[in-house]
Amino acid sequence: MSHHQHLPAAAPLNGANPPDARQLRTILVAVSLALMAVIASVSGLNVAQTHMAVEFGASQPTILWIINVYTLVLAALLLPLGALGDRLGRKPMLITGLVVFGAAGVLAGLAPSAGIMIAARVAAGVSAAMIMPITLAVLTSTFPEEQRGKAIGVWTGIAGGGGILGMFLSALLVDVADWRWLFALPVVLAAVALAMTAKSVPNSREHSAHSFDALGALLSAVAVAGLIFVLQEGPERGWTAPVTVGSLAVGVLAAAGFVAWELRRRDASLLDVRLFRERGLAGGSLTLLVVFGVQAGIAVVLFPFFQAVLGWSGLLSTVAMMPMAVTMMTASGLAPRMAARAGARLTMTLGVALGALGLALMALFVSVEGGYPSILAGMLAMGIGMGLSMTPSTEAITGSLPRAEQGVASALNDVTREFGTALGVAMLGALLSAGYRGAIDDKLDGIPRGAAGTAREGIANAVEAAPGTGTHSQDLIHAAQQSFVAGWQQAMWAGVAVMGVLCAFLALRGPKDGHGGASRPGPGTRRTDEREVPPQVRPTR
Repeated sequence: MSHHQHLPAAAPLNGANPPDARQLRTILVAVSLALMAVIASVSGLNVAQTHMAVEFGASQPTILWIINVYTLVLAALLLPLGALGDRLGRKPMLITGLVVFGAAGVLAGLAPSAGIMIAARVAAGVSAAMIMPITLAVLTSTFPEEQRGKAIGVWTGIAGGGGILGMFLSALLVDVADWRWLFALPVVLAAVALAMTAKSVPNSREHSAHSFDALGALLSAVAVAGLIFVLQEGPERGWTAPVTVGSLAVGVLAAAGFVAWELRRRDASLLDVRLFRERGLAGGSLTLLVVFGVQAGIAVVLFPFFQAVLGWSGLLSTVAMMPMAVTMMTASGLAPRMAARAGARLTMTLGVALGALGLALMALFVSVEGGYPSILAGMLAMGIGMGLSMTPSTEAITGSLPRAEQGVASALNDVTREFGTALGVAMLGALLSAGYRGAIDDKLDGIPRGAAGTAREGIANAVEAAPGTGTHSQDLIHAAQQSFVAGWQQAMWAGVAVMGVLCAFLALRGPKDGHGGASRPGPGTRRTDEREVPPQVRPTR
């Protein structure tokens, strides 16, 4: 357990005993399954883009909207619904979310049109925003301090590696069955999590003397939605398109309004932004933002490398990502022990340094001829580094807010991850594309003009256009592959620079070890937390 986390264990009512070791394990499994369902739904549909386009007769922008609207709605509603879960009860919120999520998954699996599919994905996004922050809040408000770090380690491992695992299982289902079976996995996970939650997860909720911050909730949702929309749609629509610029303006103005309003509300705010002065909250949030951004950006690079450069199938490409996911999840589980011995700041700094090393190794050794072995060492270093940095960062965030506000703390943690993911995909993807175009322009001499123009758009376009160039086919493919590697290296070195800056920041201004989490200042601001214990763990008379 890292030393900055000092949230007390929830106190049971009616003289009941706290959950025993067996029930704690059941709680951990239940929330892990719920989280896995949410995470798998983020990445799973990526492997079915072609199938959906053919079946629905939909354009590529429509297919991307089907995929992205889930993440957009999820990110926008995390803070408001996390705060409502604190007030209304975390168990009822989790159960409601799982029921709606399962129903949305069934509707998506049976959807006869793109419109129905989008509606189902919106409903899934809303319910996922009810589930995701509550899963972490249940752990931080239920587990005793000496076991909380291990539980958070499991949670962060699933949050980090679950997307890759979900994509692998989705690709497997597409290969052996039908793309609509992609929704079976999240639905089954949600159903099992629902049964376990109803039986074993205790309820906890906040009692507040203040009214719910509805305006803050609205402003936060608009700000996050606006900024995430820019990052999702900017690469497709163009960064200077009116809708992109307008969305950016709305997001920035709403974010500024949110900060101003929360400072005015002070102790009655949805999120006390003054707490960002704390090293733990600032360092943890910045670390997750960068780490998840780099992880998502790497995925943007790796899958085209596997498929267009190495010629692998979608399923084999996801299998190739598994070593990084496994090392990440393993390191996440080991991070609490290391943080307890060496301190959270050193653990986070070491993790980020290893992540930067992994990026550097990939940038130095990647090659068309070297294939998969040329990047494997870098992937493993990245997995270990991300795992070591994520768990103490999450603990730093949750430990900076009172236990009664763990839904808000967990939602902030999740918003940071989602925003970092969108930012990493947009930025590293743009660097990769710019590097590719810059490199291939000098390699298209002798290629027919039409095919050369198509090849400039991307490596997948070049591979598709190559058969129509006759004797130039292999030359065009080779030029595209070499140019992709050049763009890869440019993106990776940019990632190294960002991770290096973060490493220096953590070394100098990382969370202080041996200090507890923050609580709201001022008199009359104390909030109590009520915990209901399921009947099966109450003592018999």
